[in-house]
Amino acid sequence: MQKFDVIAVGGGFAGLIAANRCAQLGLRTAILEKETAGRALNNSRYTTGIAHILFQDMRLPGEHLLAIINKGTEGEADQALAKAFADNSRRAIDWLVSEGCRTIMVNAPTGKSIMLAPPRRFRQGLDWEWRGADFLLRKLEANFLNRGGQFIRGADARTLTLVDRACVGIDAGVGGKPEHFAAKAVVIADGGFSSNIDMIRRYITPRADRLLIRAAGTAMGDGLRMAEAAGAQLRGFGAFYGHPVHRDAFTRPGERLLWPFPMIDPLTQAGLVVGPDGRRVADEGRGGIVLANLLAQLDDPLSTTLVFDDVLWNTVARKGPTAGNPMVVSAGATLHKADDLKSLAALAGIPADGLAATVAEFNAAIANGTTGSLHPPRSMSPLAALPVAHPPYYAMPLCSGITATMGGIAIDTDCRALRADGSAIAGLYAAGSTVAGLEGGTQMAYMGGLSKAFILGLLAAEGIARQVGAMAKAST
Repeated sequence: MQKFDVIAVGGGFAGLIAANRCAQLGLRTAILEKETAGRALNNSRYTTGIAHILFQDMRLPGEHLLAIINKGTEGEADQALAKAFADNSRRAIDWLVSEGCRTIMVNAPTGKSIMLAPPRRFRQGLDWEWRGADFLLRKLEANFLNRGGQFIRGADARTLTLVDRACVGIDAGVGGKPEHFAAKAVVIADGGFSSNIDMIRRYITPRADRLLIRAAGTAMGDGLRMAEAAGAQLRGFGAFYGHPVHRDAFTRPGERLLWPFPMIDPLTQAGLVVGPDGRRVADEGRGGIVLANLLAQLDDPLSTTLVFDDVLWNTVARKGPTAGNPMVVSAGATLHKADDLKSLAALAGIPADGLAATVAEFNAAIANGTTGSLHPPRSMSPLAALPVAHPPYYAMPLCSGITATMGGIAIDTDCRALRADGSAIAGLYAAGSTVAGLEGGTQMAYMGGLSKAFILGLLAAEGIARQVGAMAKAST
């Protein structure tokens, strides 16, 4: 048996930040990381590196950020937790900078955003080695080891240890052998369940096997499982952070040239998405995150096709460093092209009559300003739809890609795990993408994976330090 003040489960940003801050505050801390590689693959390492709160600058004043959270989530976010989150956002960035984090400011559709440096090169497929996230993870791990922390790799966390309903340790398999770790506090920070098909089926969609895992493949929901078994309330499920992706990413998974870039969200927002009958299936204008969720709820999430014309392909599709044109072509992905809709329908396997009727209705609604009367209604912001009117016409097969989950362990402002009756489980904490209470609303507002790791990792550590300090006083 090994004894520590604190055990962090997960070696991504949330776990490393919580562990570093605990060690900085004088607590004997260890990280249990399931992966064995020195640079373990996880969503923290794969991230593009843009740190935001609902795509807004994390350094905005707390009251401003709280208003953004409440508007984006339509008031569904837990108010106390949202306020603590907003009030500590800038402090979390400043703390990371003091730890050696490098940042730059980049332009985003919603304004300026912080990006971890060195920045990604925004090229096709994955590009994480020595980029901002990888650089910061290395720095945080080195800092943790310099503070006397123990980073235990190949540690498969299995069961939390409870005494008098308080968490006092964790059992894990290390190198194939059982190991018990005694601790005054355990913080769950293993990234949610975006790669666990069974949990996606349970909490998000029965067609989980038809979704693209647009992620590192390591977030398996172990922390959620252990916390639930320990009595923690799990809530806030149903939505996820993801994007519509070219379907070849699902059918050709080994190539990885179609995610995370090119980013085809602008294409889907300006074009129209049809099902196997040639009729529209969702409001494309609500944005890529919402569309990915709506596609995931279809009887077959792999049944849709994006249709657009030459004007869109040579305007919207060319904008930005991760544009679909030409990245879709350079990836060798399927892109049907024809001079008339009947021929396009034949290439895409869509009924010609259904597609022709859909396009006619779509174009007329745009011309008449009546897109809200379409079925489904068509939003015209943040990016207006373009008519499908200028040949050649294009059809691109789609799938829904899941990157990170929303919902999870209910926590308070100290990141203590809560039971269904609202009481805290002594010694059990959670941070990062495994928590509930910060997202929601009809727009499926995504708080930001980095912001949840950065801010909640810090708050969890400081909550643990207060608990351990109180325990020390009580024992003297």
